[in-house]
Amino acid sequence: MSFEHQTVLLLEAVDALQVAPAGIYVDATFGRGGHSREILRRLGPEGRLLAIDRDPQAVEAGRALAAQDTRFSIVHQGFAALASVVDARGWRGQVNGVLMDLGVSSPQLDDASRGFSFMREGPLDMRMNPQEGESAADYVARATVEELQAVFSELGEERFSRRIAQAIVRARASRPLTTTRELAEVVAGAVPTREAGKNPATRVFQALRIHVNRELEQLVEALGQALDVLAPRGRLAVISFHSLEDRIVKRFMLHHSRGPELPRGMPLPPNLPPPKLALAGKAMRAGDAEVEANPRARSAILRVAERQEATHG
Repeated sequence: MSFEHQTVLLLEAVDALQVAPAGIYVDATFGRGGHSREILRRLGPEGRLLAIDRDPQAVEAGRALAAQDTRFSIVHQGFAALASVVDARGWRGQVNGVLMDLGVSSPQLDDASRGFSFMREGPLDMRMNPQEGESAADYVARATVEELQAVFSELGEERFSRRIAQAIVRARASRPLTTTRELAEVVAGAVPTREAGKNPATRVFQALRIHVNRELEQLVEALGQALDVLAPRGRLAVISFHSLEDRIVKRFMLHHSRGPELPRGMPLPPNLPPPKLALAGKAMRAGDAEVEANPRARSAILRVAERQEATHG
């Protein structure tokens, strides 16, 4: 079954990369290739685009594109493998742009068999790559009340995290929670109040997905590696959909655009290395027309920075 995906901030993100016809670019989160196709449209015959994705269905879509365009290739990895896949091509320090479109894609949400959404009955899986790691069902079956509470509170910012965690542990004592609907019903029964227009399971499902896929850890690793693979004046563009993701991206870019932090009152030492990044404009959000056409774009934030020096070890 084919599921449609609407690429968020398509032109804004690719514009931010300032695509050069003969440049080298990495789409670190291929998805269904919306950003990749726009990059390829702007590349010349000598340009190259490498895509990365850990979702087998996304990689299958990418391989179909690679069969049509020799400038493009895709690797089945998480984007925390950014440096290694770039190194395998001998491109360290030569990449002109890296794009990261974080979070979950529309096909993943809309495919009930993936278990990402409480809106559709399906197996409680939530793994970006169903062939590796622990599923959400396996984690929910073994985690303690304290562990579940921490995940729901820290990754979902769920104020009823303990009540929900306790309800899950009670429910699984009588039967395993193996489907999205079973978990959503337990959460709904544990939450005493409702937010207008929001399903009570929203934050719990979000938190479990982030935890199962190690999304924040992967992001931290990938951002650090982007510094090593980018060429001087190469661009890093990141689209985030969650406050925790955006906080990580914002702090990373700010930290590396300010240079080393020195104790207050300490004079600047000679030969102080310059900052590794320069911020490229302000954070961008989807416009009203895009949000109306694609409500999932409402929370999207694009941040861009430019590599400032060629120190690549």
